[in-house]
Amino acid sequence: MHIEFRHLRTIKAIHDAGGLQRAADMLHITQSALSHQIKGLEDQAGVELFVRRSKPLKLSAAGQRMLRLAEKILPEIDALQAEFEALEEGSAGRLHIALECHACYDWLFPVLEQFRRAWPEVDVDIRPGLAFDALTALRREEVDLVISSDPEKDPDTVFAPLFDYSPILIAPASHPLAAKPFVEAEDFAGETLLTYPVDRTKLDIYKLLLHPAGVEPEAIRQVELTPMILMLVASGRGVAVLPDWVMNSARNRAEFITRPLTEKGMTRRMYAASRADDAGKPYLAHFIRLARTEAVKLQRG
Repeated sequence: MHIEFRHLRTIKAIHDAGGLQRAADMLHITQSALSHQIKGLEDQAGVELFVRRSKPLKLSAAGQRMLRLAEKILPEIDALQAEFEALEEGSAGRLHIALECHACYDWLFPVLEQFRRAWPEVDVDIRPGLAFDALTALRREEVDLVISSDPEKDPDTVFAPLFDYSPILIAPASHPLAAKPFVEAEDFAGETLLTYPVDRTKLDIYKLLLHPAGVEPEAIRQVELTPMILMLVASGRGVAVLPDWVMNSARNRAEFITRPLTEKGMTRRMYAASRADDAGKPYLAHFIRLARTEAVKLQRG
């Protein structure tokens, strides 16, 4: 027996309408075509689906069984069709994010909250386990967006600039480095450096300063959360290099000093990387606009 979606729609339409003519009108076909369709379906099933001499037209026991099937399957088919239409229109989709910037969690959550309200049909998630090889995960379609400060030349990936920031030293106010207007690589040689638990190749302090100068700190202590790093710095347990926006909300805290890296300071740019095929999606473009706006607020403190 070969049942098609149109057969299920026919059974449900006749049941709802109570007659062939009204059902034919609902299905936008002629009554003759509808009768022919019913006869063909009954021939396949080998049983009658309707009680012929009843008014309004009623389903037989076999017809009732098919009606239950229609009422189960058709809503799922309609929901799937609506989902596909939403995807085509750009109002639904997936936005799974990986961050190569550990400090960006504090900046990202306000962006996601605004985005969620604007695009409730988009599945949003953060994939922390893919941070170490985020751009590879993007190419494999394991994530849809990567927050990174290391753009690559790749024709299949679009790097949309978000904002600029400066990595800065954060140290206790009583630290000897407070006497210096800026710090250099050699100033870290005797220090305990507090960092996020990521590979050092992803840390600004190593990429920009320590590795080029061949300098190693006396010790490294990895800390998961930004507030804990600041607490440890204030307690004299070490020094840290963090994006300047981290201190904008704590600029008046007397227990800290901040200093630029090198006399001229250093500037980095944060990007939102996406697959080139996805770059034109409306919700992705809106996320990037929200991210830029929220970054301005963050940098102003």
